[in-house]
Amino acid sequence: MNKELMEALDILEREKEISKDTLFDAIENSLMTACKNHFGKNDNIKVEINRETCDFLVYAEKEVVQDKEEVEDPVLQIALEDARAISKDVQVGDVIHVEIKSKEFGRIATMNAKNVILQKIREEERSVIYNQYFEKEKDVVTGVVQRYVGKDISVNLGKADALLPESEQVKGETFRPTERIKVYVLEVKNTPKGPRIRVSRTHPELVKRLFEAEVTEIRDGVVEIKSIAREAGSRTKISVWSNYPNVDAVGACVGMNGSRVNAIVDELRGEKIDIVNWDENPGNFIQNALSPAKVVAVFADPDEKTAKVVVPDYVLSLAIGKEGQNARLAARLTGYKIDIKSETQAKDAPGFRYEDYIDDYDDYDEYEESYEEGYEEGYSDGYEEGYEEEGGQDSGEDE
Repeated sequence: MNKELMEALDILEREKEISKDTLFDAIENSLMTACKNHFGKNDNIKVEINRETCDFLVYAEKEVVQDKEEVEDPVLQIALEDARAISKDVQVGDVIHVEIKSKEFGRIATMNAKNVILQKIREEERSVIYNQYFEKEKDVVTGVVQRYVGKDISVNLGKADALLPESEQVKGETFRPTERIKVYVLEVKNTPKGPRIRVSRTHPELVKRLFEAEVTEIRDGVVEIKSIAREAGSRTKISVWSNYPNVDAVGACVGMNGSRVNAIVDELRGEKIDIVNWDENPGNFIQNALSPAKVVAVFADPDEKTAKVVVPDYVLSLAIGKEGQNARLAARLTGYKIDIKSETQAKDAPGFRYEDYIDDYDDYDEYEESYEEGYEEGYSDGYEEGYEEEGGQDSGEDE
């Protein structure tokens, strides 16, 4: 019996990750409970378990009295005659250990003891699962789609089910049962029925964690993700910075032939991802954030967190983006309120002066020459790129 008990404890420890010490404590408590149910009290009951061999001893500590007539409570006292049958050297007033045979317990006491052990195992199992997933809070895990619960989705994470609420689902994404998906763990709460886990597919941190898993340089700290702006299901902008001058941060995230970023795009069901270089100079950072649009000049006010941006006429639509998405994401990414104007709009603005915007050119003639070259080149490349991106609809300066 002891060997079978030890094997059972080994299985529980291995499969349920419940320590043997906890299980031994549960057995001790169950025996104490059985004694209370059998005798009506257990104040003087002691349980000893050898945790190496699983041998156990249950005994009652009883006071020795002179004869049976003086025994007021048989649970707490024992007559000298009966005590000497156990130990010959015992005297009146001594405390003797009287062994209790657990086989003598009644059916109800046995069932209650069993329930104590099962209850403890269930509590420990819930606690182990909660701790396991609490450690994964704010991280990405892989789950299997179980079923739709109304408009929410039940996702099995292995040892527990999580809920993907409608508010955390990407609009237009649909899943089939048994489909494997990656989700971001929003929160894990401990409840009497077990851990309650909420996950998300729309959180910006999902993209960050996917990059950390895919890009070795990010995991090693060589490349750092500075900020993320996301409109789930449509487009994400992410700014990166290399802590080593000889490492290209954007190139590391893109990967050979786009292998790394494409893996993330596939996981996000085709969501577009713009990776730009972070820069401590807000003007340069804003210019990068508005990619793929070319920028003529940026005037940033770090105190007010505002920026005025001038772009060539032919890329105004691209800079603003469809329904203002590109400008909106760039503003979130940089933390600046961005006002974008075309060349024509900027020239017509009251008080506009080129010298307020242009710092990278020695004189206006050089700027004009560069602009004309960019216009001719960009009209055939940048404009058409923007035109295609906007689905063939050019918003022009009217936006």
